[in-house]
Amino acid sequence: MRLCLIGCLSLWMACPAVAEIRLPDSYGRDLVLDSPAQRVVSLAPHITEVVFAAGAGEQLVGAVSYSDYPKEAAALPRVGSYDRVSYESIAALRPDLVLAWPSGNGDETIRRLRELGLAVFAYEPRTIEDVAQSVRQVGLLTGRSDQADLAALEFERRLAGLRGQYEGDDTVSVYYQIWNEPLLTLNGDHLISDVVRLCGGRNVFESAVPMVSHVSIESVIRADPQVVIASGMDEARPEWLDAWRDWPTMQAVREDQLYFIPPDILQRHTPRILDGAQQMCEQLQRAREHYKESAADG
Repeated sequence: MRLCLIGCLSLWMACPAVAEIRLPDSYGRDLVLDSPAQRVVSLAPHITEVVFAAGAGEQLVGAVSYSDYPKEAAALPRVGSYDRVSYESIAALRPDLVLAWPSGNGDETIRRLRELGLAVFAYEPRTIEDVAQSVRQVGLLTGRSDQADLAALEFERRLAGLRGQYEGDDTVSVYYQIWNEPLLTLNGDHLISDVVRLCGGRNVFESAVPMVSHVSIESVIRADPQVVIASGMDEARPEWLDAWRDWPTMQAVREDQLYFIPPDILQRHTPRILDGAQQMCEQLQRAREHYKESAADG
C-alpha cells in the first residue's frame, strides 16, 4: 500500500495506487511506465510535432535538429540529429521517456538507449490512420489523453472528408521523388504511398525494396508515370524536378504533369500530413482531368 505525507504534519494516510501505463511499440515490445512521463526527449522532428499536437509540448526537454514546428520547438535543447544522436546529451537531460523512430534512428540506437536504462517508445506510422494513433499514444504516455483524443478526432474527421471526396476516382500512376542525387523514392509500405492511394494514385515503385529505394533514370522512364511529384529541402520547388524535361518520352513530362509538395507537410508523420495530402489530391485530380480531356480529344 502506498502512503501519502500530508502537509507538514507528518500525518500518513493510504493513497490509491496509480495505474501503470503499458503500451506495445512497433517492435511488439511493451513499454511500462509507473506514471505519465514528465521529461520527454524526441528523436525525430515529426515526433516533436506530434508531442505538441498531443498537448505535451511543455514536457519536452530535448529534441533533434530540424525540430522546428511549432515555433516553440526551436528553443528545445538539441541531442543530435535523427540519424546520429548524442547519448551523453540525452542522458544528461534525465528523461523519463525517449520517443524514437525505428526507420530513422535505427535499431542500434534504440538498443543502446535501452541499455542505458532509458524508457524508450519506438513507433513507425505506416498508414494515415496511424498518425492519429500516434497522437493518442503520446497522449497516453504523457498523461494528456484528453487533449490528444481531441486532436486525433479532428484529424480523423478531416481524413474522412478527403477519403470521401476522392475515393472511386480513376487511378493515376505516380512517381514520388525524394531527392535527385542519388535518385530516391519510396515503396508501397511507406506512409506517403498511403497518401498516394488516398488520392486515387498508384505508386509506380510500390514493390521496390527497401522502403527508401535508390532508382535509376532508366527505371523511372520504363515505369512511365503519369505524374511526377517531387519533394526537396524546403518550401522552394527544387530545380532538379524540371530536369525530367530532358526525357520528353515520359508521359508526365510530355503532358506537363510535374508537381512539387513541400516536404514538411508530407514527409513528416504528423497531423499536418493532411495539408500535404490535400495538395497531392488536388494535383492528381488536375492530372486526372487533363488525361480524360486528352483522351476525349482523341
